[in-house]
Amino acid sequence: MIELHYWPTPNGWKVSIMLEECGLPYRMVPVNIGRGEQFTPELMALIGPHHRMPAIIDDRPLQGRTPITLAESGAILMYLAEKTGRFLAGDARGRHETLQWLMWQVGGLGAMAAQNGYFLAYAAEKIPYAIARYGREVHRLYGVLDAQLGRTGLYVAGAEYSIADIAILPWVRIHRAQKVALQDFPHVQRWFDQVSQRPAVKRGLALGRELRAPVLSEEARRALFGTARAG
Repeated sequence: MIELHYWPTPNGWKVSIMLEECGLPYRMVPVNIGRGEQFTPELMALIGPHHRMPAIIDDRPLQGRTPITLAESGAILMYLAEKTGRFLAGDARGRHETLQWLMWQVGGLGAMAAQNGYFLAYAAEKIPYAIARYGREVHRLYGVLDAQLGRTGLYVAGAEYSIADIAILPWVRIHRAQKVALQDFPHVQRWFDQVSQRPAVKRGLALGRELRAPVLSEEARRALFGTARAG
């Protein structure tokens, strides 16, 4: 049984989708990041100093009998792919193509979209330069993804669905909050509509849906960003 320490965010969805796609048994342990539960000593004792969700504890690891604990959603996707032999190509060319796009999501789309979302919706003061800077970068990255999907015609890393698709989809799912019009990126639109219909994707996105608050409280703003809303 895998223990999934989780909150329904784009990075959390990456792991819940992967677990559903692989058919692995897991138990979800909610960690309310809006209350700062990711910083508790009890959780740090379990997952180390990452202070990040999601994290997993696998009591049946790939090797040995000692449970393995992992944080960082990209690393978790790689681990689960290796554990199950699914969604990561076995040949070197396919494997590295997939990992290239996984890293692109982690260091590019995810990082820039997180900053864009912060300055659009959560910053204590509106900073036009930051809003324009991150907005342009997010649109540029959508353009990169659109070009890649136009080249492959199917999935992000080629003809096979992979952890690259699983990693990228949750961040594209929040395109409206990012002020991105998917119709401006037709290949992304086609891919997003197709992958979103996978039953395991639907189940992964539904996990913990009831936990999400429609509006962040002042307590949640302080826990997540160290600030409350101005005014």
